[in-house]
Amino acid sequence: MSRTSPHRAPRQSGLSRRGLLKTAGGVTAALTLGGSAAALAGSTASAAPSAFTHPGMLHNAGDINRAKVRVAAGTDPWLSGWNRLTANSHSVSTWKPSPQATIVRGGTGENYGTLYNDIAAAYQNALRWKVGGTEANAACAARILNAWSATLKTVTGNADRFLAAGIYGWEFANAAELMRDYGDFDLAAFQQMMADVFYPLNNQFLTGHNDACITNYWANWDLCNMASVMAIGILNDDGAKYDQAVTYFKSGAGNGSIAHAVPYLYTDSDGYALGQWQESGRDQGHTVMGMGQMGAVCEMAWNQGDDLYSYDGRRFMKAAQYVAKYNLGSDVPFTTYTWGSGQNCAQNSQNVISAASRGQARPVWAMLHYHYNRRLTLDDKYISQMCFSVAPEGGGGDYGSNSGGYDQLGLGTLMYAK
Repeated sequence: MSRTSPHRAPRQSGLSRRGLLKTAGGVTAALTLGGSAAALAGSTASAAPSAFTHPGMLHNAGDINRAKVRVAAGTDPWLSGWNRLTANSHSVSTWKPSPQATIVRGGTGENYGTLYNDIAAAYQNALRWKVGGTEANAACAARILNAWSATLKTVTGNADRFLAAGIYGWEFANAAELMRDYGDFDLAAFQQMMADVFYPLNNQFLTGHNDACITNYWANWDLCNMASVMAIGILNDDGAKYDQAVTYFKSGAGNGSIAHAVPYLYTDSDGYALGQWQESGRDQGHTVMGMGQMGAVCEMAWNQGDDLYSYDGRRFMKAAQYVAKYNLGSDVPFTTYTWGSGQNCAQNSQNVISAASRGQARPVWAMLHYHYNRRLTLDDKYISQMCFSVAPEGGGGDYGSNSGGYDQLGLGTLMYAK
């Protein structure tokens, strides 16, 4: 797949970075792609570490220290990434949270914009504290997180409530992870909120898919809920939840598991391995969103010692190359994609890749480029070109005011450049 060999010895594809953890027996060996959604989502693969690393979601201690040192030295591209952060209105220490007891996404009375704006503010203020050392930003982030954990009781709405629980679940947990060692942050209350409000919806979706045909929902629906389960597992030191997410990534029945999210593989005329994404025939906005959702799962797992980035012959990298190449303006192959929808699995087909939203900028590429190219020294030609075409990455608030601009936390130039 790559043009160059990894600088260090390659890891066993799909296996824990800590070694083989019960992969020969138990639940994992019994799971198949054709298994029931409930069994697949609810089972564990015994991959959780004996002790979780903190901070250990999208950013580890090394990421934070590197950004801190480079920004203080005024070195690019970190400084340019920092300037994107400090220019964002969500990152100001005077941000006032607007916590709600009930969040609604889909149907009547929608108010979920309040939540995603406050999450962006909590995350960005946490980054300003971790990288810049400003106490006022730490106090602001803690104030936002504490306000929500003391107030939020329910996430509801139509089927879109599962998107809200998934996307905002993993993003919220990431902001809290950065703040877990700050004295004025009530970590216990926040952990309880994540377990009581977000996880039940995440689990309900992964095990039941809203009582729909298993292929009815696009890959992003599974992925955001998978990411939330993983993030809650890490935040709460809950190995069962972490294992649930890892197992679903590898062998879940829905469209978010790796083989279903990347159903067809190719090699282009230049010799690069490509993988068709499950939503490629839908539109490119949701397809690029998928790079961010699956990327978040892989990065969080990496920081806990599991290499999902390389699972199944680096299948995700092949998908990211495919998506990047097409969104850079080049042609890619496409195999007719057929799926069942609704409750009765009515058949649908897409015969061509969709050009809708082609080239849309989303801050998801730095995480992928700096992993595959800088950590593993692989030739990621298309990912690399896409990464630098949208650098330096901003965050929530820099990509429009609707929900799509907040589907990822962003700021990857600052936090991932190596």
